[in-house]
Amino acid sequence: MLSDTSATGPVLTESLLQRLDVPGPRYTSYPTADRFVEAFGPAEYRQALEQRAQGATVGGTPPLSIYVHIPFCESVCYYCACNKVITKHHDRAEEYLQALEAEIALHVAVLGTGKAVSQLHFGGGSPTFLSDAEIERLMNVLRGAFRIAPGAELSIEVDPRTVSAERLQHLARLGFNRLSFGVQDFDTEVQKAVHRVQSYESVRELVLSARALGFESLNVDLIYGLPKQTPESFARTVERVGELRPDRIALYAYAHLPARFKPQRRIDPAQLPPPGHRVQMLGNAIQGFLGFGYTYIGMDHFALPGDSLAAAKRQGRLHRNFQGYSTQPDCDLIGLGVSAIGRMGPTYSQNAKTLPEYYDAVRQGQFPVVRGLALTRDDLVRRAVIMALMCQGRVEFESIELAHLVNMREYFATELEVLQPLVEMGLVEIEPDAIQVTPRGWYFVRGVAMVFDRHLRADQTRERFSRII
Repeated sequence: MLSDTSATGPVLTESLLQRLDVPGPRYTSYPTADRFVEAFGPAEYRQALEQRAQGATVGGTPPLSIYVHIPFCESVCYYCACNKVITKHHDRAEEYLQALEAEIALHVAVLGTGKAVSQLHFGGGSPTFLSDAEIERLMNVLRGAFRIAPGAELSIEVDPRTVSAERLQHLARLGFNRLSFGVQDFDTEVQKAVHRVQSYESVRELVLSARALGFESLNVDLIYGLPKQTPESFARTVERVGELRPDRIALYAYAHLPARFKPQRRIDPAQLPPPGHRVQMLGNAIQGFLGFGYTYIGMDHFALPGDSLAAAKRQGRLHRNFQGYSTQPDCDLIGLGVSAIGRMGPTYSQNAKTLPEYYDAVRQGQFPVVRGLALTRDDLVRRAVIMALMCQGRVEFESIELAHLVNMREYFATELEVLQPLVEMGLVEIEPDAIQVTPRGWYFVRGVAMVFDRHLRADQTRERFSRII
């Protein structure tokens, strides 16, 4: 049993954790990316961009968010489910940068130059595969095409094995103000089992350097459920991360899907921790981070009380996009690079997943979009409900009814009925005019949101998702 104190939050029993340990989406979007269709392509994406451009001439539009995908990594991490290209040939970056520049130019041709950007994120792969000069070149192109708004969040994912204090200083000079370190686990045996060896000491030195350089926020990514992990070994990792005291922590559950992700076939399933141990790892990690003074943001994210993400949660300003929880209001997202996902108005889009296909499209002067989705009215209503649950833990009926012209109790009669077992478990409260996720239920908010996912209910094929515990 996980204890219940004012400092550490609600009681989470192992039986409750096990009961709710089912596969489910992370809801960085609704509908989820597995619902995208090939009928949405370059022409449809261009139309969505043109509609934004027309809106800007009529009454102005909110700032953009930009995601840049850098797929290259020098070595493969066996757990990885990201779109990546494993190579030690750094000269391959040149062709990719040229393609990114061409894709950026395609956007500028439709939107115009100098559109405001409030959020920029480099992800991968490993963005620090690029040299200092290459990252600077890409940032210069982006700044020439768009206007980085004052106070914008500029973040980059960092592989601790590929950077030094000097490289962090260069990133700071380029304007990056947020770093995300991929740690996963500090146990040496676990690191060997997933082919990602990096010492605690090296990460600690980078964290200290980043603090000295004045980065506004540092995030550390962790994964539980990896091969050779035990509740005891992962507790040591949690302790060490707590000592590092990053501003934010992302704690992900490992999803072993070797049929979908080829690198995972190198993992021996016999070395994976049993479900009971996974549950212990999660429960102990939650208690550990709360004990270190972190605020539980939602799902699998923690932040120090002084971090902007924790402040956004306290003030009801939390949002969610394809990069996870964000302090930025809902805004259109341009996804640049191979496999990148974007959102433009009531549409989603995804670029080609292979380099040859991506290169071929931009060389022909076409947006490299290969699939996407134009949201229906029902999608928009359900997205509003799911995002309210995921971000605020509360759905006010009146706000949904006024925005979407529906009667909540009639429109979601089936869903309100399906929620009853969660009400009985103390995870949700159904008020006369609202749905409220309880403090205990906040740890299982994905499970609450899944009730309103019409697509998920329709096919019940959930094994393509990670488990919610």
